[in-house]
Amino acid sequence: MERQCGTVLSRFAFAKRLQTALLLMCLPLAGAGASPAPAISSDRLQVVTEQGKMLVDIAVLPGMRWCIEWNHSVKKFAVLDCYRNVAGVMQLERSHQPDFAAGLGHTVGRGEQVSDGEGGYWINEIDEPVVNNRYVLRVGADAVNHRVVWLVGDHRREVSLSDHASGQRVTVQLIKPAPPSVNYK
Repeated sequence: MERQCGTVLSRFAFAKRLQTALLLMCLPLAGAGASPAPAISSDRLQVVTEQGKMLVDIAVLPGMRWCIEWNHSVKKFAVLDCYRNVAGVMQLERSHQPDFAAGLGHTVGRGEQVSDGEGGYWINEIDEPVVNNRYVLRVGADAVNHRVVWLVGDHRREVSLSDHASGQRVTVQLIKPAPPSVNYK
């Protein structure tokens, strides 16, 4: 029994390292080689509850990537749905799925399925604009743990939506900030 637990824990530790490595591949430094835009012109990625509570509000420069990461309810592994700010348009760019579990899979003609080298697969080049730069997500329970993940430099950042809005509907949206107001007197 002790040997089996050690094997399971070893596989779990490997899976967590793989998950972090996959995220780093999924979210390369945004805008590499591009001149930085002034912070005032950044779009905003926001996640808002139906009651108007702001769960996420981050600056998203053109080219920046982020993912909605969640644990499959049956298989318990992490799934990534990754987005990119393409000139102010939220695009579903790619998805990582470690297995062909229930509800997962590739639809022919919607991106290109490629092996991740670890038994799972990426669906690359989905590149679908999200209608009106927003969608509604029903946040899963703690076991599902829907979370928004992104990189700041080399550091992974994440906000667990399940910690704050389990079982609730939230709106995930990319918005243009309001222009600064000028007070002329």
